[in-house]
Amino acid sequence: MRCPYCNKDNTRVVDSRPVEDTNSIRRRRMCDFCGKRFTTYEQVETIPLSVIKKDESREAYNREKIQGGILRACYKRPISREKIDAVIDAIEGDIFAIEEKEIPSTKIGEIVMEHLKELDAVAYVRFASVYREFKDVDTFMDELKKFLN
Repeated sequence: MRCPYCNKDNTRVVDSRPVEDTNSIRRRRMCDFCGKRFTTYEQVETIPLSVIKKDESREAYNREKIQGGILRACYKRPISREKIDAVIDAIEGDIFAIEEKEIPSTKIGEIVMEHLKELDAVAYVRFASVYREFKDVDTFMDELKKFLN
């Protein structure tokens, strides 16, 4: 591992610990040349995953798309970034636990909605309104009634 400060490749691991709820390891490193410390995260490399879109086209799985949707749903809500990151990690864990090479985008949307339902009711309704493409107030109210029951 190269030092981000002096760009030398003689660093050593000072401390190592797993990151909760993810398949990551946090490593605290120190450069033998300049003596500065920095942190790295190692993640398990997963199989490439393709997402089957509604129009049957396929694209590579992209964590940032889920992150963007959740951040928009949680906009101006009293939810910490740590909680949001934990939810995204849990969603990703559920997606990869399916152990398929291809997954429909509808399945990803359902997984996201299940996690948002537990996180915040307003964020859930915001995400559901876009994901389910509510056409009028009645379909929106039907979803709210399902949530309240």
